[in-house]
Amino acid sequence: MMNQMMYSDINSRIGSCMPLSSMRIGTIIHNIELNPGQGGKLVRAAGTCAKILKEPTSKYCLIQLPSGVKKMIDSRCRATVGTVSNPSHGDKKLRKAGQSQWLGRRPVVRGVAMNPVDHPHGGGEGKSKSSGRWGKGSRTPWGKPTKSGFKTGPLKRRK
Repeated sequence: MMNQMMYSDINSRIGSCMPLSSMRIGTIIHNIELNPGQGGKLVRAAGTCAKILKEPTSKYCLIQLPSGVKKMIDSRCRATVGTVSNPSHGDKKLRKAGQSQWLGRRPVVRGVAMNPVDHPHGGGEGKSKSSGRWGKGSRTPWGKPTKSGFKTGPLKRRK
C-alpha cells in the first residue's frame, strides 16, 4: 500500500525522463536538453542537479543551473528527475603523480622553469626572478602584466 502511494505520481519518480512541460515547480532535475530531441547537454557532472523555478505552462521554462545561473529552456525539451549520482567524485585524493596522468591531465609547469621563448618569466641564470637586465614584473604567458590590478581576462560587456 505504501509503495503504491509513493509512486502513484509519475512526476515524483526519480529517474523518469519527460518533457519540462509535464514537470512541476521545484522539481530537481538533471541531464537537460537544450533543443528538443537533441539529447541531454546540461547538468551531467557527478552530484549535480538543477531546479525548475517557474511553472512550464508557456513555451519556455525557467531553470536554475548548479552555477546559480537562471536559464530559459524550451518546455518541449526533456530532462531526468533527480540528481546525478556519485556526489563525492571531486573529494577523491590522487595517490601519486601517475594517477593524474592516467586521467589524461597534463602537468603544470612554472613559467620561471621555462626558457625565454616559452614564457615571459623564463630564462636567467640560476634561480633568477627577472628575465632581462632590469627585470620585468609578473606576466601571463602572453606577456600581459598580472599584478597591480591590471585586467588580464576578456572584459565583460557592460549593461
